[in-house]
Amino acid sequence: MTSSSQFRFKEALSIYCHKRVLSLLLLGFSAGLPLMLVFSTLSFWLREAGIDRTAIGYFSWIALAYGFKWAWSPLVDRMSLPIFTKLLGRRRGWMLFAQLTLVLAILGMSQSDPVNDLERLALFALMVAFASATQDIVIDAFRIDSAPEKMQAALAAAYQVGYRSAMIVATAGALSIAAWFDPDSEVYNLASWQTAYLIMAGLMSVGIITTLMSREPQIDSIEADKKEAELKQQLAQKYPQFIASMLSWLYTASILPFIDFFKRYGRSAILILLLISCYRISDIVMGIMANVFYVDMGFAKAEIAAISKVYGLIMTLVGAGAGGILLARFGTMKILFLGAFLVAVTNLLFAYQAMVGYNVPLLTAVISIDNFSAGVATAAFIAYLSSLTSNGYSATQYALLSSIMLLFPKFVAGFSGAYIDAFGYVNFFVAASVIGFPVLGLILLVQKYAPHPSHDIRNDAPQSDRESARKISSNE
Repeated sequence: MTSSSQFRFKEALSIYCHKRVLSLLLLGFSAGLPLMLVFSTLSFWLREAGIDRTAIGYFSWIALAYGFKWAWSPLVDRMSLPIFTKLLGRRRGWMLFAQLTLVLAILGMSQSDPVNDLERLALFALMVAFASATQDIVIDAFRIDSAPEKMQAALAAAYQVGYRSAMIVATAGALSIAAWFDPDSEVYNLASWQTAYLIMAGLMSVGIITTLMSREPQIDSIEADKKEAELKQQLAQKYPQFIASMLSWLYTASILPFIDFFKRYGRSAILILLLISCYRISDIVMGIMANVFYVDMGFAKAEIAAISKVYGLIMTLVGAGAGGILLARFGTMKILFLGAFLVAVTNLLFAYQAMVGYNVPLLTAVISIDNFSAGVATAAFIAYLSSLTSNGYSATQYALLSSIMLLFPKFVAGFSGAYIDAFGYVNFFVAASVIGFPVLGLILLVQKYAPHPSHDIRNDAPQSDRESARKISSNE
């Protein structure tokens, strides 16, 4: 390795010591924990409780709340919360509000019984999904506002490590707890699952403490404030002051972010949005039935938890870390392509597992490779979405983009249980892999025809930019 290569490698690694990066690691944990509690872990609980696969598939539509978070993201971007905003600032105030709501909602799930009152569990799960989506909105905005473009790859990687680690805690950890408190692994025990969710509620304290200890970022809303004031002045000539204020605020919060996005990208915005809506389809469609698949293959809770907790966590950390370094070295689009390819291919490994059946060493390898691939792909995708936003509208624009990412895949995933009942697991995993390959073509089209984001994250910037990045990373 040449001295120049060694310098670049050390420079890429040093940014992970920045305080903002460490904060995003813990906030990523807070964001990833509730997702699995209304996704695959809940599917496992419902299946063990005797709920049929088709109902579990439809139950997954609760997670569609993540796909509609753009609808209330303008509130997070432009509205102050009484008390919370005054004490903590706009971003941290919204974060704490969402986190406290999550604690209450998860506690509600922990006191529910899917056998006797499925509607109650669904209600609290929906509450978790909405509060979790709100937390995602504000954490994403906090991340984008907290550091310049050069640091976004590291922030995305750290967020991904925390997020994926929390997903494993909420799956493998929850399964381990449920298994530990289950006196008979052959018989469904409600109390063991309630205890697991109770402990998950307590783990949300990680995000609460991080929010309280973090520093509020500077939000560049000068242009948005100026446009709101100008519009308010114009409307005040025709309407009462209150109505003029309300209409100008709604326009600035809800309309301007979308106008700004389409103005910057023009016709290619449609191509970009198409890529975003399809990028994670292979991963999401497969993921909703992963734990159901493990149960049907005969794997015990303790076995799945051990495999995910040890090998899955290690490979998640390696994948996300590798993704951050690769992003800094080769740029976003190349690693975006690599991640999509890896995710599509790894679904074929699950098809092979379905043919083999119960085999712990094989499942260990499959889960490890799948977690590594997901780490690389998600780090690249987060960095790409971040590069598409602009100052002053970060919460609304990122919420819109990440919502589009989930809507179509989540809708398709809702039919996964019915598809498996009709065609079996092997055909399901093969189909989940095949639908991921057209994404590669979309990435190439976007790279060719769409304008590149002005802050695509690379490490081949001029020397002056690298000096600036080093100075930033040495702060705090």
